[in-house]
Order: sequence, then C-alpha cells, then structure tokens
Amino acid sequence: MTGIVYICGAGPGDPKLMTVRAMELLKSCDVVLYDRLVGQEIVEQVPAKTEKVYVGRAVGDPTTHQKRTNELMIKHAKKGKSVLRLKGGDPFIFGRGAEEAEYLLERGVPFEIIPGITSAIAGPAYAGIPLTHRRHSSAVAIATGHEGVDNKGDASVDWKKLAGAVDTVVVMMGIGQLEQISKDLIEGGMKGGTRIAIIENGTTQKQRVVMGTLATAARVAQKSGVKPPAIVVVGRVASLHEKIAWFGGGKSARPGR
Repeated sequence: MTGIVYICGAGPGDPKLMTVRAMELLKSCDVVLYDRLVGQEIVEQVPAKTEKVYVGRAVGDPTTHQKRTNELMIKHAKKGKSVLRLKGGDPFIFGRGAEEAEYLLERGVPFEIIPGITSAIAGPAYAGIPLTHRRHSSAVAIATGHEGVDNKGDASVDWKKLAGAVDTVVVMMGIGQLEQISKDLIEGGMKGGTRIAIIENGTTQKQRVVMGTLATAARVAQKSGVKPPAIVVVGRVASLHEKIAWFGGGKSARPGR
C-alpha cells in the first residue's frame, strides 16, 4: 500500500508560527524531510522514533539535491510510510512545492498541501512594517531575486516594469543581486530615495533590521554584513519600522523601551 506525502510549510522561523496541522504532522509522520530554512527549534521537536533527513541546500550548492529529495519522497511513500516534506515558509511561495506535487502526481503518490506563513509577510510584520496601508500602499509584489540569473529557464522578474505597477516590493533571496535589482527599479521609475528595509533572520531571536534607500541598498547591505536568509522591503511602508517596530530579537524595538 502506498503511503502519503505532506508538502508542508514550517513558517518563517519562530516555531510558534507553525500551524496546528504542521505540528500534528511533525509529531505523527514516519519520515521528515526538512530544508535549510526550517528552524533548529522545530527540528528538535521531531520525535526520536521518526526518521529525519536533511535535504536542504545553501546558495551555490549543487542543484542535484532536488533529484535526491524527489527520490526520497517516492522511496518512503512506496513503502507505505507517511512522509512530511517540511519547508521553510510556505511551500507554494518560491518553495518548489508545486514542482514536487507534480512529481508525485505523475508517479501516482497521494499528497496533501499544508500552507505555512511565508517570511515575505511575517518578516515585515515582526519588523513593524505593514505591506499594505491606506495612506502608503494598496498594491504589493513578492518577487524572487534568485531565479532567472543563470539563464537556465527559470522565470525572471522584469524589475523595470514592476517598479511602476505596485507601491511595495518584497524581494526574497535577493541580497546577492541587490545592486542590480535596485538599479533596475530606479530605471523603471522608482525614486532613489525610496525607503528600504532589509530584514535578516526575521521572526527569530537573531532578527536584525537594516534601513536605507533604494539608491544605497546594496552598499548598506554590504557595510552591515547582511547574510541570507534576508528579505528586502521597498516602498514607503518600510519607514514605518521606525515608528511601530515591536520585536527586536525577543525585546521591544520601540525607542525608549
């Protein structure tokens, strides 16, 4: 009898932001295949009897890891086991969840999708940055700065067109390409003085927020030593961090507190 694969989002890092369904599966599945962005506090909650396998990779690592991940999902499911494919954030927001679902479907393996809170929303929220605001932002775009840079068929982002289409841009996995992204957004019509916030390790005790402008974004990121995982919020809403920030690695980030 074939088992089942649960393609599941673990949320942005804070284990308390996992869904009830995700935690149920973490405690009950036979096998857990987990990514790099799944927090250590979450991994430590996997029961001792459960087989857990790290299948994540960092930027620059061989892409063959996805083939191995696919093979492991099939291998364990064909043995009748329940498999938790645990991903950081949400599996359908730049998480290859749809590709894995298609792979399973083609091979007759049943699956279930469990949404997770994406860092694109949670990171700004923990930094006191609302992605929408009646006075500042009525349209938001979430884009990846990673895909489309190697010309291997990945969907690419037309940053210049995006600049005139929305009020707020959230860039995920874009620290390495931030200089070019900023230039393209400015060429597309965004002002160089547009505020930006770079949120590193959002929602965790290591969270750090670095402020700047679109024109200085890459320089600020480099000078501050920003490392992935980090997201960039571009738009007037970014400035609200300085007003309503409430979380600072476990302590209030509000002035005077």
